[in-house]
Amino acid sequence: MVALVIGLTGGIASGKSAATAAFEARGIVVADADVAAHAAVARGSEGLAEVVAAFGTNALAADGSLDRAAMRRRIFADPDARARLEAILHPRIRLALRATCDAATGPYAVAAIPLLAEGGRVHYPWLHRVLVIDVPVAVQLARLLRRDGIDEALAQEMIATQATRDDRLAIADDIIVNDGSLAELDTRIGDLDTRYRALAAARAEGLAAD
Repeated sequence: MVALVIGLTGGIASGKSAATAAFEARGIVVADADVAAHAAVARGSEGLAEVVAAFGTNALAADGSLDRAAMRRRIFADPDARARLEAILHPRIRLALRATCDAATGPYAVAAIPLLAEGGRVHYPWLHRVLVIDVPVAVQLARLLRRDGIDEALAQEMIATQATRDDRLAIADDIIVNDGSLAELDTRIGDLDTRYRALAAARAEGLAAD
């Protein structure tokens, strides 16, 4: 079990995937909330059964799996539906993330949680620090337009459905402003990796003394 767990978050198109890849390249275990979310509603799972009970068989694709595109449209248009789905998913996601971090080997682990600010850090008392991958909204918008090939109105709406930049920064212990190149991001992750290894060693030493 690692001595230090870092929660990593950031808005859409901020570069979270590139950041987690940089940690993984340094041998750090990353528990990914998106992976956990898919597993929570895998075909035949209790989570998927709960979704069907809440939303009906229209939530299913022809092969019996979750119709993710249909559910995405549904919750995007209906905040109550979003809340119902999150009540099913989020407890399962949190359990899966903690289990992965508890089982991790190495100096520290990273839990990648895109909606950490939206869901509340209070639900993750086992996180020791939060790292926010930050980006100016104008850069975020430009990246989203380029990445997804959507129009500006939809891109702005997608950004608006998430926590604000200020909300994310308010829960941060560490911040990387990712408005440059991938090489610059990797250098910053490298600096934090050195710091986190030292913090983890100090925590492990303190736990051993206790």
